[in-house]
Amino acid sequence: MNFFDIVALLGGLAMFLYGMKLMGQTLEEDSSGALKKFMGKITNNAFKAFLLGVAVTAIIQSSTATIVLTSGLVAAGILSLRQSLGIIIGANVGTTVTGQIIRLLDVNAGSTSILRLFQPATLAPLALILGILLFMFIKRGNSKSSGKVLIGFGILFTGLINMTAAVSVLSENGIIDSLFQAMGDNMLLGYLIGAGVAFILQSSSATIGILQAFSMSSIIPFKSIYIVLVGVYLGDCVTTFMVCAIGAKSDAKRVGIINILYNLCKTVLIILAVTILHLTGVLNNLWNMTMTPGTIANVNTVFNLCCAILLLPTIGILEKLSRKIVKDEPVSVFKYDEEVKGLNPVLFNSPALAFNSCFTALKTVFSAACINTNKALDLITKFDPKIMDDIRQEEDNIDLLTDEVSGYMTELSPHLSTDNQIRILFQYNKLATNFERLGDHAMNIAEAAEKISKDGSPFSPVALTELAVTRKLLDQLLDKAQTAFEKRDLEAAESIEPLEEVMDDLVNTLHDNHLARVRDGKCSAHTGIAFLDILSNLERISDICSNIGIAVITRVKPEIATLAHNYISSLHQGNNTSFESEYNAAHDLYFGMLNQAQ
Repeated sequence: MNFFDIVALLGGLAMFLYGMKLMGQTLEEDSSGALKKFMGKITNNAFKAFLLGVAVTAIIQSSTATIVLTSGLVAAGILSLRQSLGIIIGANVGTTVTGQIIRLLDVNAGSTSILRLFQPATLAPLALILGILLFMFIKRGNSKSSGKVLIGFGILFTGLINMTAAVSVLSENGIIDSLFQAMGDNMLLGYLIGAGVAFILQSSSATIGILQAFSMSSIIPFKSIYIVLVGVYLGDCVTTFMVCAIGAKSDAKRVGIINILYNLCKTVLIILAVTILHLTGVLNNLWNMTMTPGTIANVNTVFNLCCAILLLPTIGILEKLSRKIVKDEPVSVFKYDEEVKGLNPVLFNSPALAFNSCFTALKTVFSAACINTNKALDLITKFDPKIMDDIRQEEDNIDLLTDEVSGYMTELSPHLSTDNQIRILFQYNKLATNFERLGDHAMNIAEAAEKISKDGSPFSPVALTELAVTRKLLDQLLDKAQTAFEKRDLEAAESIEPLEEVMDDLVNTLHDNHLARVRDGKCSAHTGIAFLDILSNLERISDICSNIGIAVITRVKPEIATLAHNYISSLHQGNNTSFESEYNAAHDLYFGMLNQAQ
């Protein structure tokens, strides 16, 4: 075997790994939103969780991805550790589907047989042709993603064909046959090779696929294959644990530990069962039988399925062991520690899940800022130093949580691949800034109330009445904004702008009224400054509500995202009858309240 044969072998391996990666990543990205929905509904029924693990892994072609995904859901609080156990075992069975696909290498057909369509030499170019057509020339629905999956499938089989051709050169010299004979005679060597290759490639499916390619041109007996397969199981789960443990809390790390414990149990079980069956003569016909891609796939499936059936009832024991190995972390003093832990880097490869964690954190920031705003407005009529301290402490929490989610979104950015994902990230970043500013304005109002209390110069009854009317309008604005953001409610979002316009009118009127009171000596100039400062903050809060409404509208109607400014301008120019109707109704309501109060 010369240098060029080695290059051909490694090149085929590279194509095989890239094809598998492209297929898996595309399927994972496109289905992660639906996967989150289904996985989040899993009950404590271990069998249902097991079936889900099998199905998810069969879809995304990677047990590592499924288990890492599960770890992220546990970290985010969507799944409990107990709910994840069945999924872990199911993922180990689901990964055998890849080997069953690769067994198409076994297909033999004549030049006129329909089976020739299923030969890799035919499937690979067909998949590549159809994939590139969908990816480059068809612009409907998920055609681009479907094209990428087919291209990945074609590259995978092209890599297998190239590997098989390169391996045949090794086989001519008897190198591969000698190596596998040595593995059959030395179980430890076979085990370590299987574990080492799986660890390096970070994929059990890829390692078993290589074995299947080797079997096309080499004499590989069952006695050599089974111990390599057992080693592959451990090598793959070590990589999975390392990924699960990155920046994760205790339960998320335990997901990786349970996977290792399960595979260790599987290793012992398989070795014991095969040894006993061999010694009793049950495996005499199989022991030295030459393996093919199909028989390797079948052995892998049988091993995993049998172990799953036997070990599924013991998952409670594995959970207890994981809790002894990974101790609970000290309780954090940060109020929103759970939201921060949900911002897990493990979810970067599943943007829909990462966005869900961002949404949860942003919703918490928004809710906390709204509560602080209401507390601050309460201080205007009755100042309480304890509530003031609560507002200050919560403002610090809001800032910390906003910094965490903003930093997480920055780290998430390089992992996004579609225009829609990038658009969502851009909107979330803008909303994070607006929510944090809402907290700042609440703090400003609270500090103005504190100053009034210290100076002993309360507002006049008329000023307090005007602020009470303004607060009712603000409550409606904040309620609409929260409904729009949390439920992506288009109707609520579109109702914000008319109310914001009324707020502008109301603030201008109150501004003029207060200046008149100051001129008439009914209010002091010092109190007047505080009143105008509060009005300014109320107006800016209404602007924030407007920004939230526009963000939701452009999320639901992405076609107007680049025309948001024109959209707002057209509303204020009287070009929308619905806007005019809502504006007039709100204007009459709140100015009617104001007139009655005066």
